[in-house]
Amino acid sequence: MLVIVCPGQGAQVPGLLTPWLEVPGLRGRLEAYAEAADVDLLAHGTTSDADTIRDTAVAQPLIVASGLLSLTALLDPEGAEATDVVPTPPAVAVAGHSVGEFTAAAISGAFTPATAMRLVGVRGRAMAGASGAHPTGMSAVLGGKPEEVLAAIEEHGLTPANVNGAGQVVAAGDLEALAALGAAPPARTRVVPLSVAGAFHTSYMASAVQALDDAAGSAEVADPRVPVVSNRDGQEVTSGTELVRRLVDQVSNPVRWDLCMERFAALGVTGILELVPSGTLVGLAKRGLKDVERFALAGPDTLDDARAFVQAHQSENA
Repeated sequence: MLVIVCPGQGAQVPGLLTPWLEVPGLRGRLEAYAEAADVDLLAHGTTSDADTIRDTAVAQPLIVASGLLSLTALLDPEGAEATDVVPTPPAVAVAGHSVGEFTAAAISGAFTPATAMRLVGVRGRAMAGASGAHPTGMSAVLGGKPEEVLAAIEEHGLTPANVNGAGQVVAAGDLEALAALGAAPPARTRVVPLSVAGAFHTSYMASAVQALDDAAGSAEVADPRVPVVSNRDGQEVTSGTELVRRLVDQVSNPVRWDLCMERFAALGVTGILELVPSGTLVGLAKRGLKDVERFALAGPDTLDDARAFVQAHQSENA
């Protein structure tokens, strides 16, 4: 039983797409995605430096485009020229962390790639704008007892914006409150400030929620062909309308990746494949789902091994 997972913001690195553009058809796809998102993804995926691609308005479309390109190269390299479709993965479910949930929505069949990229372009710009309204940020709290970590975050007036499982919770909110948490961390924890522009998945993103909701109102959506395991509560979503509602609400609400992993276990998943830019989610699975095999799709040179992994774990009805 296979699940395909899609990473979120922070996974991007300079030159991420350079090797992928050597795969026939993918350059044309990237140009189409760039036009839909209104972001120069060709430059940002090849020559832009780390500071440039850290910008929320750049990072989010870049990450979603990378996932869609790598999935196409993995499952349907001969169909790469058909820029507004992606192959249906032979998986029991798909999921994405934060903005990666838009990648998951597109590969589930709920959105076309163009629709996903247009909405992510809006989302990235709106969240970047919301981040500039107040000095906020995010810090990872690593280790400790979950109940003590969550209590400490609440005591400082912060939000547990990402509850990732495997001993990792991300606190978000006012910079002074984050500094106070770092100065007096919960027992047996480390507090690590993250290089992000603002307090994502909190009430500070309210203006971004409205912008995305307005854009999503005109989006064409279908019911997913493959269920999407939701960041909200780990439930499988099979309604396109419900998925859109959850994607909009997600901007100002916590990501519960711990519940997503619990759902993978309940589904009997035997293999987790993470799309590009991979590493973060298979790392969490290594600690949270120790009996599940994992594969991090990296460069095009890993495609053959990735196809063998998919073949070994794909759903029986695929």
